[in-house]
Formats: sequence, C-alpha cells, structure tokens
Amino acid sequence: MAANDSALDADAMARARALLARPERPERLWPAVSAAAFLAVSALAFATAMVIAPPVITHPTTSAPG
Repeated sequence: MAANDSALDADAMARARALLARPERPERLWPAVSAAAFLAVSALAFATAMVIAPPVITHPTTSAPG
C-alpha cells in the first residue's frame, strides 16, 4: 500500500477544508483615512492659529528713579 493511498476521498476532504476555513475579511481603510484627515485638520488649525495670533512683544522694565 502506497503512502498516499487512503480510504478518504481527496476531493471531498479539500472541499470540507475549504468550507471550514474562515473567510478572509478585507482590510478596512477607513481608520487610516480618518486618522490622516484628523491630523491634517489639526495641522491646518495650528498653522492658522500661529498666523493669526498677535506677535508676543516684551518691553524691558525700568527701575524706579532713585
């Protein structure tokens, strides 16, 4: 008897394995797209705030005359 002789039908076993295998789910793209959009909006908001904000000007303090 050869090593690959079996009482089981090879085609039926292949079909059973295919039916029992979990179907592969496609990768979801929305989490990556939403994260990139959030970061882009955040960067634009911070850049706008930096452009619109008034410059910080400090004046030197003088001591009291004395």
